[in-house]
Amino acid sequence: MNSEPEQQIGVGTPDAFQRLWTPHRMAYIQGEGKPRGDGAGDGCPFCVIPTKSDEDGLVIARGEQVYAVLNLYPYNGGHLLVVPYRHVADYTELTEDETAELALLTKRAMTAIRTASGAHGFNIGMNQGSAAGAGIAPHLHQHVVPRWGGDANFMPVVGHTKVLPQLLADTRRLLAAAWPAG
Repeated sequence: MNSEPEQQIGVGTPDAFQRLWTPHRMAYIQGEGKPRGDGAGDGCPFCVIPTKSDEDGLVIARGEQVYAVLNLYPYNGGHLLVVPYRHVADYTELTEDETAELALLTKRAMTAIRTASGAHGFNIGMNQGSAAGAGIAPHLHQHVVPRWGGDANFMPVVGHTKVLPQLLADTRRLLAAAWPAG
């Protein structure tokens, strides 16, 4: 018997690279879970998430106007979104109370992430509209992305792949426990 691995013909040129397959990302690339239209009842995931338990919805914290939830397709471990319950697309459509609570939960998110993971910095922002890169443009959401010195290693730069060292459920548990009382 030959113990050499079988060479596959016609599947590409062998090279020295190992492959880290992330087929779960294909759902995001193909737009699964994106709203079918502009209305709150059109399958908007940000309208559905608050109806689930915190664990099932990956919710970190709930306010009166706004909630914090882990991003299902994170840029970094601990990447979360601060989302108004009300289905609005544009920042200018928020009420004063929604705007204030969005800011408050963003501050609390930063505190929780620093406590749970020692983040060195953050990228915080919103993509307003599809042209600006919003994945779910009909429902406003603010990204809170933790950053660490040197976290842009070879994987995303060369391999266009993010390696996340923790399952979302575990990250949710840590951040929920670190969430500041309010």
